[in-house]
Amino acid sequence: MKKFVILAAIIINCSIALAQQTAADAVKQTVNTMFTAMRKGDSTLLRSTFAKGIVFHSVGNKKDGSTVLTTENPDEFIKAVGTPHKGVWDERIVITDVKIDVALASVWAPYKFYLDDKFSHCGVDVFQLMKTAGGWKIIYIADTRRKDNCIE
Repeated sequence: MKKFVILAAIIINCSIALAQQTAADAVKQTVNTMFTAMRKGDSTLLRSTFAKGIVFHSVGNKKDGSTVLTTENPDEFIKAVGTPHKGVWDERIVITDVKIDVALASVWAPYKFYLDDKFSHCGVDVFQLMKTAGGWKIIYIADTRRKDNCIE
């Protein structure tokens, strides 16, 4: 009986770990789909990754060195992605951390942004996602932007 209890505990723990991994993969897929949409210039695909009411923030530096928080309009971003523009917007991310608690997920992803194959800038993207009936949707994006000291 003791062996059965130990085996049952191991199976349950493995099942929980597998469920978390599956959720993490789904979260990553939503974020990766957003960047696929950017590369393709597909505003419909992009919009499908966002929850209603999504918020965009960018943390940057003024010329005097002080830090500033800028709020960006998600609808303008979606329109810009879908409007024909020069070059492919290619944001290359590396997801380094995914945290999930029930229906809330957080993603940390250093990136390098290229216009076609020409480096433009780098920084870190932070995403907050919520689990909905339609899957994981991005509810918040914050980023930093710089030209050097890129995270590898």
